Amino acid sequence: MSTEAADPAANASAGKEDLGHSTVSFTTLMLGSIGVVYGDIGTSPIYAFREAITAAGGTAAHIAPVAVFGVLSLILWALILVVTLKYVVIFLRADNNGEGGTLALMALAQRVTTAGTGKVVLLGIIGGALFYGDAVITPAVSVLSAVEGMAIVTSTFEPYTVPFTALILIALFAVQSRGTARVASFFGPMMCLWFAAIAIGAIPPIIAHPQVLAAFNPVYAVTFMLQHGIIGFITLGAVFLAVTGAEALYADLGHFGKRPIRTAWLVLVLPALAINYLGQGALLLADSKAIENPFFLMFPAWALLPMVVLATIATVIASQAVITGAYSLTRQAIQLGLLPRFEIRHTSEAHSGQIYIPRVNILLLVAVVLLVFLFRSSSALASAYGIAVTGTMVVTAMMGFVVVWKVWRWSAVAAAVLIAPFLFLDLTFLAANLLKVFEGGWVPLALGALVMTVMLTWRRGSRLLFAKSRKLEFPLSDLVAMMEKRPPQRVPGTAVFLTSDPSSAPTALMHSLKHYKVLHEKNVILTIQVMPSPRVDPADRVQLENISPTFSRVQLRFGFMESPNVPKGLAIARKLGWQFDIMATSFFLSRRTLRPAAKSEMPRWQDRLFIMLSGSANDATDYFQIPTGRVVEVGTQVTI
Repeated sequence: MSTEAADPAANASAGKEDLGHSTVSFTTLMLGSIGVVYGDIGTSPIYAFREAITAAGGTAAHIAPVAVFGVLSLILWALILVVTLKYVVIFLRADNNGEGGTLALMALAQRVTTAGTGKVVLLGIIGGALFYGDAVITPAVSVLSAVEGMAIVTSTFEPYTVPFTALILIALFAVQSRGTARVASFFGPMMCLWFAAIAIGAIPPIIAHPQVLAAFNPVYAVTFMLQHGIIGFITLGAVFLAVTGAEALYADLGHFGKRPIRTAWLVLVLPALAINYLGQGALLLADSKAIENPFFLMFPAWALLPMVVLATIATVIASQAVITGAYSLTRQAIQLGLLPRFEIRHTSEAHSGQIYIPRVNILLLVAVVLLVFLFRSSSALASAYGIAVTGTMVVTAMMGFVVVWKVWRWSAVAAAVLIAPFLFLDLTFLAANLLKVFEGGWVPLALGALVMTVMLTWRRGSRLLFAKSRKLEFPLSDLVAMMEKRPPQRVPGTAVFLTSDPSSAPTALMHSLKHYKVLHEKNVILTIQVMPSPRVDPADRVQLENISPTFSRVQLRFGFMESPNVPKGLAIARKLGWQFDIMATSFFLSRRTLRPAAKSEMPRWQDRLFIMLSGSANDATDYFQIPTGRVVEVGTQVTI
């Protein structure tokens, strides 16, 4: 099924907070952000410090204090520079009508560029593709690292770590269709308990070895990197695990707003993470054997089992956040013309952002469980983790430069001075993580390449199909003039013809005249336009133009974060003078069957991939939420 969608046009304003936030209390939003936004970065202490110390050459037999101080300093300053300065202070201001994330930033940058639009879109596609890699790896490494804590409680559990992890993940994905609304209120308090627990558990080791506080001195980080050469560079790749999840601060901006996210980070999350990492460092200064699992061994024996349970809950929450992010990203990609239509189910009447996409859910589940059985430990998976996130951060910084320069209207030099240090840090982290390509880093790269291929193919194929269809179509103004001079037989009611090109006669209209030889009393040429802003004000939803006494042209505008609802959109047209009655209206859509052309502008493999993607697209009737009993589909064959 294929009904064309117009390319996004630039007509939106940036820099607004989501108006819906005003109806929700600040405390509620802050609590919600703690549960959703900080789930990923909040569970990093389970494995990040262990992996970094191991990369620095630490063993159960001996860990050099210089390595402990160096790694701790690197982690603390990564949290300060990358998360606090880059995201919390700067990038939360780069919102697209209150929305954040890679594709929202792409749409914002695309709106203000002309010559470099293609490069901006490519950056957005790369960032979006890498996010899917993150969405696959995060649930696998997070849940697996938490379940591994059971092996410390009792070694008899060790053979069951992988199967038990797989069962938890299967259960997590199985309940996605029920929506997150019922458990969302559970997320915030549980993550608050988590952050309190990891901070309190770290206080005794810090009191016993207060010299660990010297790690706040950045000299330790710089000295470690200068003295350890390639080992220091490899360690930097592991240190980055401490800031994975930082992108969520920006991606979930539209759900909670700037102030709640900033306050939660500065008041609770950052202090808890810093204290916990310092506690793990103090533990290793006292006993190098604790390198086996310094996070869990920090707690007394009586608290170990409760902490394993709490860690498992926290990692499930972290996984939920990234899964929900994958749904939101997919909807944005569909609206921006980067993916075919997928079935999107709304799981909440109150919150439009709470959606469920069955196809994405199944693909994520298969990929996540496959990774767990393929790598079998969080240490092995950690090698695959950093590349996806660092790649996304590099893309965000590059597009951020365009936004600071063009949208904020800074000079190019000032924008470069602001962004260049963060881009340098991100590129350094990316280079360090690329050293782990053969140890598992190939996974996010392969996933990203696959998603990029799909997005680029769909975008290119859709444009070629649009151009070919336009050549075959008849100018609408000429057809209307002919119909007014020599009108065919009329039938009662209104016919709505969906098309992506409002200046040409829709294929469904031409075939209807050719085969039925009748015309309705009222005819509407309907175009759905996706705007580069997240949402469109209802007052700007409809644009109505009367072409003739029997023909009208209607344009419905939707934001890229919205799910198009044609009947509701047309109902707004009543205020503009059109008496819309759904029971007296028939919707005509063209169902196109694609065939590979003998000569195509795309390679044969890409041709076939586009045709396969087009065939898998969700039915336009469902996607545009048109009542099935009011739809007439007209089939055509097109070569591409």
